[in-house]
Amino acid sequence: MPSEAELTAGAPHSSLRRILGLGFGLAVIFGGTVGVGILRLPGTIAAQMGSFWPIMLVWIAGGVYAMLGALSIAELGTAMPQAGGFYVYSRRAFGPAMGFAAGWADWLCNCAGIAYAAVAAAEYAGVLVPGLASRPIAVALALLVGFSALQWIGLRLSSSIQQIASSVTAVTFLLLVVACLLHHANKTVAYAPHGGAHSGYFVMLAPIVAALRAIIVAYDGWYEPIYFTEEDTDVNNHLPRAMIGGVAIVLGLYLLMNLAFLHVLSIPALAASKLPAADAAKVVFPAWSGTFVTVLSLLTLLSLMNAVLLGAPRILFGIGRDGLFSRRAAEVGAGGTPHVALLFTAVGTAIFIASGKFDAIVAVASILIAALYFVNYLALMVLRVREPNLPRPFRAWGYPATTGLVLVGSLLFLIAALHDDHASAMRAGAFLFAAAPVYFAMQWNRRRRRKL
Repeated sequence: MPSEAELTAGAPHSSLRRILGLGFGLAVIFGGTVGVGILRLPGTIAAQMGSFWPIMLVWIAGGVYAMLGALSIAELGTAMPQAGGFYVYSRRAFGPAMGFAAGWADWLCNCAGIAYAAVAAAEYAGVLVPGLASRPIAVALALLVGFSALQWIGLRLSSSIQQIASSVTAVTFLLLVVACLLHHANKTVAYAPHGGAHSGYFVMLAPIVAALRAIIVAYDGWYEPIYFTEEDTDVNNHLPRAMIGGVAIVLGLYLLMNLAFLHVLSIPALAASKLPAADAAKVVFPAWSGTFVTVLSLLTLLSLMNAVLLGAPRILFGIGRDGLFSRRAAEVGAGGTPHVALLFTAVGTAIFIASGKFDAIVAVASILIAALYFVNYLALMVLRVREPNLPRPFRAWGYPATTGLVLVGSLLFLIAALHDDHASAMRAGAFLFAAAPVYFAMQWNRRRRRKL
């Protein structure tokens, strides 16, 4: 594993640039987390929970779960401030094979997320510009090429774009919230979901579990700053603040959005809505509600796409630098972008876009993400025992209880996902198995080089 000195004093072609600050960390969490899910999920959650406080409490529970995860991963990120994210921590705790598997899974999930955001953005763009509606795949690929070109220029430009995109998106969300809260309130009448109060405890528990699983997915992305720790000017201070502050901002926004929807829509109306943001906008912006929600959705997806496309090449950079992937993936351009890693990511994303099987891809990605959570929370515990003297500028608050809670939660989430979707579980296993030939080929190549 490279030392900190090696990371900061390497040759220009293999050194990332330390130019990022706290503002970027907050922006990349917001951009990488807040997706169109918050515009759709409140209706699903309202249908599951049925009354005001249960709805709000499950959103709070999801935010608390994300916050506890952020505390644990912030410890790993400050202890090992190296590009690669989950790959770095898994390799340190469990060896190169597990590290490579984690990095491979993480990179695939990122590519899948970019592809999904690109196609969804293309569909919304088709609503605004009808001429684009018949070519969503072509538009998605064009968006991918455009964002890749901007990032190719350099980190300073792409990070500035992310901060602007996140800020504009946040302001637009808040505009909808304020408009809803200033509008005449609608009476929110509770109703009994799924059989009412006389149902058995397990029947009553089922909607709560389903709601929590959906909400935890809505919070996914809170870890985005870990891919940039090597480029942060003060990672020991910035990373914990970005992780904690970023999750707090997202939690606050999600609660405000639900309060806004519940203010202008009755709970039965919210529960029946497939796109609550559009229905709420119809109440407060009757003349141009459709355009407003379309623009908001498009802004959200473009911000998400840029954030994830920024982070994914850093995974390949870290793996390549350690010799477990092509070493060319560790080459960095003058602007601070890992160009070859960016190309690999763009090609991988393009393959996902061209496949068109987005629901299947997202289902597989959700299983791989749950597995990543579990492995890395476990890595924190292993390293606490095995390397007690490892410098830890930030230590997870409430450890081991907090880490243990999210470890168990991620395991339960993984078990539920595997139980509910056997086909996606098999596909996830196939994706991981596909990494084995690459890993063994790279290991063979490393041994061959040492002999020469």
